[in-house]
Amino acid sequence: MHSRSSNRRDFLKTSSLAALAGASYPYWFTAESSRALGFYAASERPVVGCIGVGDRWRGGIVQGLMQFGEIAAVCDVDVCNVRLGQEIVRKDQEKRGIDRQIAMYEDYRKILDRKDIDVVSVVTPDHWHSKIAIEAMKAGKDVYCEKPLTLTIDEGKQIIKVLDQTKRVFQVGTQQRSEMGNAETPQFFLTAIALVQAGRIGKVKKVTCGINGAPSSDTIPTAEVPLGFNWDMWLGQAPFTPYRSGKYGNNGNYRESRTHYEFRWWYEYSGGKMTDWGAHHVDIAQWGIGMDKSGPLSIQGTANHPVPLKDGHPTQDDRYNAATTFNVSLQFPNDIEMVISSEGDNGILFEGTESRLFVNRGKITGKPVEDLKSNPLPEDAITKLYKGKKPGSHMGNFFECIKDRTQPISDVYTHHRSMTTCHLANIAIRLGRKIEWDAEKEQIVGDKDAATWVAREQRKGYEIVV
Repeated sequence: MHSRSSNRRDFLKTSSLAALAGASYPYWFTAESSRALGFYAASERPVVGCIGVGDRWRGGIVQGLMQFGEIAAVCDVDVCNVRLGQEIVRKDQEKRGIDRQIAMYEDYRKILDRKDIDVVSVVTPDHWHSKIAIEAMKAGKDVYCEKPLTLTIDEGKQIIKVLDQTKRVFQVGTQQRSEMGNAETPQFFLTAIALVQAGRIGKVKKVTCGINGAPSSDTIPTAEVPLGFNWDMWLGQAPFTPYRSGKYGNNGNYRESRTHYEFRWWYEYSGGKMTDWGAHHVDIAQWGIGMDKSGPLSIQGTANHPVPLKDGHPTQDDRYNAATTFNVSLQFPNDIEMVISSEGDNGILFEGTESRLFVNRGKITGKPVEDLKSNPLPEDAITKLYKGKKPGSHMGNFFECIKDRTQPISDVYTHHRSMTTCHLANIAIRLGRKIEWDAEKEQIVGDKDAATWVAREQRKGYEIVV
């Protein structure tokens, strides 16, 4: 067992959770669900329940949630995460003079059952996003869910169906739609989209999304499940497999494993780098070329995988299996080519008949950008892109939309289209052949085997029910 497990054991010895960790129980804690405990009304500051409180939640999401809402409960299948989550919220409330019990749960359904909770954040591994988000909407909650929203194309259709039925407010965590810029250009990505759509590079011919490659791993041995970690529930809809833990590899904070940050490199739980970073850059690219409500016509490409594939499926289960390098070409309407590649600079390059423009999280460059000094965009160009609201905080946009019951800037409909492109790219490189796509019908054309890949089998007890 590695140092994290040793810290876990030391922590549990001095914690009231010691008697509970590792036991067979449905939930860690129960808590009275009442506004009498001090929760504010939704009309003032919405009450929030946090599902998944690992490093991504701690590293950026919780700060926004505490700024705009009142957190009433934290939930995670890892006892260490949930206790850290509670402590973060407790300290924030202490600074603001609020004395409130923060409930801790292992099972997310306890949060959805609470009538006092208005909003849920979903910051779990990718393969849990859709099921929790769908059940949250059906329970009457507004949802903030990290990207990528879906594991399959079919899951996106399911989420849209429930969103249309429930009319909830739903923001996806693609922060590039709101943030990142400098004093001279506050919004790099919105500015790039505005320039492209204003014709400043001429007719768009090609857009390249550089999203870098993914790591491989050594053979990862089976290991004892850490105390206080519900491995079966973490797996969820994915097939059951032994817990594995190896050496410290690409990520110095976590050992090579199937869980926590490292889940990204397994097709069982994610789409690899294609969906991890593609969820950001492909989203901006499709928005820029006006295809955020449509999709590609055809997809083909090549990739290197760290394990052999048979009929698109990994043949080994003891090491990372998502593509390490790849180059995918997608043909869009209007004779526009999109390339998604692990090569080159991380960012998005728009190329047109008159000029080109490059944008990433650190810069925006190209002649159209230089020309802004003498030929600025219309004053309302960015606001129009941002659905009439002032861009800034991505979380702030979500809570603003909760008040006026409109869909936020990173809405499910456009995100589903971007994720569909990423999923199709993965299908093409895993099967090793060209895929034809009907964006209007949302169907793979002329390939019955490939068409089955728009969904995947879900483990009994963890199925998504719409």
